[in-house]
Amino acid sequence: MNRKLRRSSTDNSLHGVCGGIAEYFGISSFLVRLLFLFCIPAGLVIYIILANTLPATPKSL
Repeated sequence: MNRKLRRSSTDNSLHGVCGGIAEYFGISSFLVRLLFLFCIPAGLVIYIILANTLPATPKSL
């Protein structure tokens, strides 16, 4: 299986980080967003790092 963690191009609120994590693990993006919300100080730093380092999902036709 060749799965890669990428930012989502379809399920994105800000940069698609939570949508990409949700697609990778096969869970709801709402749950991932809640996790980042409950871990505000650390979650914000992790979100900023992931938004700048994760590659975007290529656009499909």
